[in-house]
Amino acid sequence: MNQTSDASASSDAAASSAASAYVVGLDAGGTRTRAVLAPVRAGDPEGEGVGGPGNALTVPGPQLTEHLAEALAHAVPEGLRSRVVAVAGGFAGASRTAPDEPGRLKAHAALTVALSRLGIGAASVEIHSDIEAAFASGPGNPADGLALVAGTGAVAARITSRACTTTAGGDGWLLGDDGGGFWIGREAARAVLRMADGRGGPTALAASVGRALGVPEDVLPGQAPGPYDEGSWSRARREAYRMHLLPAVMAEPPVHLARLAPLVTEAARHEDALAAGILDAAADHLTATLRALGPRPGERIVATGGLLGPDGPLTAPLTARLHPLGLTVDWVADGARGAVALARLGYDG
Repeated sequence: MNQTSDASASSDAAASSAASAYVVGLDAGGTRTRAVLAPVRAGDPEGEGVGGPGNALTVPGPQLTEHLAEALAHAVPEGLRSRVVAVAGGFAGASRTAPDEPGRLKAHAALTVALSRLGIGAASVEIHSDIEAAFASGPGNPADGLALVAGTGAVAARITSRACTTTAGGDGWLLGDDGGGFWIGREAARAVLRMADGRGGPTALAASVGRALGVPEDVLPGQAPGPYDEGSWSRARREAYRMHLLPAVMAEPPVHLARLAPLVTEAARHEDALAAGILDAAADHLTATLRALGPRPGERIVATGGLLGPDGPLTAPLTARLHPLGLTVDWVADGARGAVALARLGYDG
């Protein structure tokens, strides 16, 4: 009888401990790091925090630690830090392809220091790629299917048993990321330069891109959006436009061209043919990236990134291209909730 009572008491204590325990999921991307605190078993997030960029390859180690600690400190109240039992992070620039993969090692080291600094002694600390976390954020926290990320860059991946096994695209601004925000912004800059030197057709982007890059108003071709009188844009003003635009582009890191992507979306809304053509080409690139992974009809696709959100400029054209293939897309805001799901799985494991 006593043994039965002891076992029951032990079971109750374990259940009570689990009920009061928490996990943390991290979505560490190229522009920000988001941390989410949630109960270990189930339930909605109870705390959130945001820190600086979390790309494991491009952010220096000390900065990465600071950004992680900042997000964690806001997400996890001091009184709950001793009750965090598992942490999982989805990191841009990290991979689970090998135990000694550089991005994974760097992310784990930075996260370990950040957790220690805050007094969070989680028994399970796992590093995943941002793509794996984004895919796990899909409805039902899926384990198998395809993930598509279309923000500043663009990459697709096949996920098997919650691990990335194959990728297409995602080769960075210099070599790839076709169809992403940088690619769209670069195409906009190329289009207005071709228009200025007489090699390309007219587009309202010449004015909006010029303004965004600080080109003087008196050399712009006209008001954007809307038509303009091409004949009024003299050769001298075109040359002055180019002389201002090129240094403005070269003065910033190339990836900053991604900030021109919303201008393409706006011009396309006003029926600018050249801008609409850029978005159509971007959707074609994303479709080709997915097709490179051999999708099967009805297979789950989870997408994330600003270009594919509910109001994203590529959502409708991509959906139209995937429908004949028997494919539909679930969109998620980011990988934070997926990271929470992965942390819960890590604790159970």
